[in-house]
Amino acid sequence: MSITLLVVDDDDEIRELLCDYLSDAGYQTLAAADGAQMREQLARNKVDLVVLDLMLPGEDGLSLCRQLQAQPGLAVVMLSAKGSTLDRIIGLEVGADDYVAKPFEPRELVARIKAVLRRPQRLDSQADESEREGQVFAGFRLDHVKRLLTLPDGQALTLPRSDYRVLRELLEANNRVLSRDHLTRSAFGRDHLPDDRSVDMCISRLRQQLRRAPGDAAQILTIRNEGYLLSLSRAASGA
Repeated sequence: MSITLLVVDDDDEIRELLCDYLSDAGYQTLAAADGAQMREQLARNKVDLVVLDLMLPGEDGLSLCRQLQAQPGLAVVMLSAKGSTLDRIIGLEVGADDYVAKPFEPRELVARIKAVLRRPQRLDSQADESEREGQVFAGFRLDHVKRLLTLPDGQALTLPRSDYRVLRELLEANNRVLSRDHLTRSAFGRDHLPDDRSVDMCISRLRQQLRRAPGDAAQILTIRNEGYLLSLSRAASGA
C-alpha cells in the first residue's frame, strides 16, 4: 500500500531535502510551506502522516497540530529546533504522535515515521461494527471512530490520539492495573523512559474530564510502583 506523507516546513531547502529523502525511502511526498498550503494539500489528497515543523510563520506548528486532531487516522510527527523535555511534552500534549529535535539524522526520522505508522492510530478510525455506536460508561460515551468523548452534561470533545488510546486501554483493562510501560507503548509506540511524563500528562487531562461524572463514578487511580487503574462504580460499569 502506498503511504503519502505531507512535509510542512517554511524553509525551502529543508522541505525539499526532506521530500527527496522520504521519496527515496519509498513514500509518496507532498509539500507545504505554511498552514494555508497544508490545508490545501489535505483537501486535495489523502495523507497518512504529516511531518510538521514547530516554528512556522503565521500559525505555528502547535496550532496546526491541534487542528489536525479533528482528522481521524492522520498521524503527526513534529520537528523542532527546540529539543527540551518541556517542548517535547507540549508537542505531545497537543496530539503529535512523535517529536524529533533538530538537527537529526534523516534515517532517524524515517525510523520514527515507520514506528508511528505501525501504531494503533491506523486502526482508530476503523473500529469494528460492534464499536460504531460507542462505548458508554459512568455517564460518558466514547466514540471509537471519531475519538469523541461525550460528557455527562452532553458536551462533546475530540480527544487527542494519545489520550484516546490511553482511555481505551484503561477501559479494556476491566479493572486491572496497567503499567506506564504498557500505556506508553499503546499510546506512543515506544518504551517508557525514566524522565518521560507523556502518559502522566494524558492521565492528567483525562482525569479533568472524568471529574465531570456524578460522585466518584469514574476515577483513574495511581497504584504506587505499578501504574494506573480506571475505577468505575458498579452502577456506572453496568455491573
